[in-house]
Amino acid sequence: MSHFLLTSTPIYGHVAPMLTVGRGLVSRGHQVTMLTGRKYRGAVESHAMTFRPLPAEVDYDDANLDAWLPGRKQFRGLAAGRYDIIGLFIRPLQSQYYAFTDALARESYDAVVSETAFLGVLPVLLSVPAGHRIPIAGISATPLSVTSVDCAPFGSGIDPGRSPHTRRRNRLLNTVLQRGPLKPIQNALDDALAGLGLAATADSYFDQVTKFDVTFHLAVSAFEYPRRELPPTVRFVGPLQSTEPETACLPSWWADLQRSRPVIHVTQGTMDNIDFGKLLVPALRGLATENVLVVASTGGRPVSALLERLGGPLPSNARVDTFLPYDQLLPHTDVMITNGGFGGVQRALSHGVPLVVAGTTEDKPEVAGRVAWSGTGINLRTGTPSPNRLRRAVWSALADPRYRIKAARLRREIIGAGDPLVTVADTIESLTSGHAGPVSDGVLEEVEPVPAVQ
Repeated sequence: MSHFLLTSTPIYGHVAPMLTVGRGLVSRGHQVTMLTGRKYRGAVESHAMTFRPLPAEVDYDDANLDAWLPGRKQFRGLAAGRYDIIGLFIRPLQSQYYAFTDALARESYDAVVSETAFLGVLPVLLSVPAGHRIPIAGISATPLSVTSVDCAPFGSGIDPGRSPHTRRRNRLLNTVLQRGPLKPIQNALDDALAGLGLAATADSYFDQVTKFDVTFHLAVSAFEYPRRELPPTVRFVGPLQSTEPETACLPSWWADLQRSRPVIHVTQGTMDNIDFGKLLVPALRGLATENVLVVASTGGRPVSALLERLGGPLPSNARVDTFLPYDQLLPHTDVMITNGGFGGVQRALSHGVPLVVAGTTEDKPEVAGRVAWSGTGINLRTGTPSPNRLRRAVWSALADPRYRIKAARLRREIIGAGDPLVTVADTIESLTSGHAGPVSDGVLEEVEPVPAVQ
């Protein structure tokens, strides 16, 4: 039996796949400790893992990011992405690092498995050769951001293109943006590393996913932009399979899914769902008179909050619940309307469901771009579509067979990839055989780990 340390930023879309990985390792007889936000302590311990809290100063609440990043709503486009990246991922780096190295000092671990946005592991990856430390694997649960001549810069939302002209464009855009609007991101990363006594990294912030001993990307290659620079250590393993219990409680209206009309699922996920007027309300209004069944999820928020924002009762063709068991809902779903959460999109594609995507926050424009590029759905290129635009997009996705054909192809590739949890667990177990032991005491010896937060 091995002992693994899992680390994650305190954001649901990052924590959830780590919980699944941890649960899988526990089921194979391993001991697992997870370092993340206190909000997720119950979830960690319910998976038979040991919980370690992040330091309070970087333990933000993903349901109230405005408290952590004041004025966040005033930013748009690249400025919004820059503000989020610095605030959510780079600003916590030093405190995460102290908590991470303190965990290593207090327990003996055989390997570390970190979601790749948790930058607290980066100083060790940059300063300690693999042969002088335990293995550190990455779990990538967002679109790949790796810089490439084959792709426009991450966050631009621009299609990659395949011609010599677009490659020249990509080179120019990467140079201009890295020296201009995106330079504060690199400066913030270099400053955070300098605070730990490390020199600035020669690589872009957007390439840090490649620094792990191995990175498991939770999608298949057909959904991701091709990059000639992508190292073989980044492996496409497909989305993690559901851990929902087969006996999940179903709402009283579940039998309505069996009727002949198309089923349209709409969700704003669990993060960008404070204002239901962005997507749920326009979808309910736009499809209210159509011969479809609209099934909405509030992402854990009270249904009453949706009714209040709607300003009246639900349309007669709508059904709503706080959470819905996707593996039982998606086989009945004809089109999914989403704001572009990476995990939800992967779940839809694992069932071959075409998508209509409307999202502009976090990494959602990049998810939406990959949906359009892969031919599996429609990118509305806005986070606040009108009811009419949503209605037209849904009927286009229903009427054009190409979306369902492409989504079905993605589903077959996902099935063909096998169970990613088995791949992850097998690989990590193989990495632990004969590893060099814990991080050397002399590494970054000028940095004293802070005491564990109780």
